[in-house]
Amino acid sequence: MTTHLVQGAEPTLRDREVHRIVEGLLDGADRAFALEDHVVTSGRGSGGDADDGDAAADAPVFAAIANALGSPPFMTPVRVVVVHDIGHLRTDQAQWLAAWIAEPLDGVHLVLVAGGGRTPPALEKACGAHGEVSKPPAEDTGAVLDAELRAVHLRLGRDARDRVIAHLGEDAGRVPELVELWHSAYGDGAELGVAEVAPYLGEMGTAGRFDLTNAIEQGDVARALEVLHRLLGSSSGRDPKPAHPMQILAGLWGSYRRLLKLDDPSINTAEQAAVVLGMKNPRGARFPLDAARSLGSDGLAEAVRLLADAELDLRGATAIDDRTVMEVLVARLAALRRRTVRARR
Repeated sequence: MTTHLVQGAEPTLRDREVHRIVEGLLDGADRAFALEDHVVTSGRGSGGDADDGDAAADAPVFAAIANALGSPPFMTPVRVVVVHDIGHLRTDQAQWLAAWIAEPLDGVHLVLVAGGGRTPPALEKACGAHGEVSKPPAEDTGAVLDAELRAVHLRLGRDARDRVIAHLGEDAGRVPELVELWHSAYGDGAELGVAEVAPYLGEMGTAGRFDLTNAIEQGDVARALEVLHRLLGSSSGRDPKPAHPMQILAGLWGSYRRLLKLDDPSINTAEQAAVVLGMKNPRGARFPLDAARSLGSDGLAEAVRLLADAELDLRGATAIDDRTVMEVLVARLAALRRRTVRARR
């Protein structure tokens, strides 16, 4: 294929897939002559067309891309043009590339790399019709870990595997480097336990926003606080900036608003709950329905009071620092859930 579109949410794993594709396209050609690498840094952004200032700033980059795609290879059998962060492309630029993809220049290969916002629809359509769309084989931390271990013939005991996955959270991009370190230290065929892997783990990875609500709904105070600390202090390629307390609070508000919608004695089945929540699959509505029933009207009222107090505190009603405000809130929400579960046993 002349054109490749590489997608995927985890930048490190996505870049590895790009490297694999580029090496295959070069097939030993001199990189100095055959490879051009460009990063689109401004323009369309996450949506809509750029203003005039952005367009002016982006013009030299796209002019270089267009020139590379419009010129035959020089002193090499192929030319490979890699364009990163294509979500920043303006609409007219994406349309120009889509037209090129439909009628490419002989000997020139284009590798488009997702990032910078949503991939322009024109490029998705063109690559689907005339190119190849790919993404890393796996992005789930556990799946990436298993694949990397198989590749170097290492084995982890169950406790060690669980420890690694719990420590890394969603930072699957750190897995290849860790496995390489273990392989260098212990060699082929080694079976590693917690004592062998722990010294290499480094700082804890980030967590997903749903991990926090799940821990709270399970009434697990310790786990909920651990996830909160990851959200507040950790970062990854997928979420390059730590979450702001107000962002986390907004997510919690959204979760409890869903439960409030289900605080109705006439809602008795997952199918009814799915209709109220606007969900297509009733199976997905079972969890919030059970949570709403378990908390009950009094529990939900208490949760709303806790959320409202925390929001006032974050807006300056108290001198307590934001981190402590969120720790107290999360601990109380998880403890409330635990108490309501015990009360109904």
